[in-house]
Amino acid sequence: MAETRTLEPEEWELWDSWMRAQRLLVRELERGLQRDCGISKAEFSVLVTLWQAPGREMRVGELSESLDWAKSRVSHQLTRMENRGFVERTPYGADGRRAGIGLTDQGRRAVQSAILVHAGNIRRYFFDSLTPQQAAEFRAWSGQMIERIEPRPSESTGDDAAQ
Repeated sequence: MAETRTLEPEEWELWDSWMRAQRLLVRELERGLQRDCGISKAEFSVLVTLWQAPGREMRVGELSESLDWAKSRVSHQLTRMENRGFVERTPYGADGRRAGIGLTDQGRRAVQSAILVHAGNIRRYFFDSLTPQQAAEFRAWSGQMIERIEPRPSESTGDDAAQ
């Protein structure tokens, strides 16, 4: 087992600074969606996921998996969004017996507008503060972090076949 040791003061300072930057960034992006588009981050997540789905619809279970949310959370969120006119329940599959969810015309307009607003806010608060070199380093570091925490199954072990 690896030796456990504490962080140095400058490491704690870096960690605290990074955590604060993340909180502030998320807060400002969420405020922008609410202020400029009248939607919450949760609504944006559902709208974008459906926008990217074939036919702008998917099964509720697929939406739950895609968002990595509990089915009860998805169900409650969809009810609220259905009441706002953003989504509608649809028959899904060849036999039409599975529960699906699709974007309404109002939902399509909302997501198209929100994507542009959100992209502008991401650019303003994140990308505009990075040099091209910093962006490349951040991209590389993010990839390393993802791989460390959630490694892809190795092709040589045959783990992919089990999925």
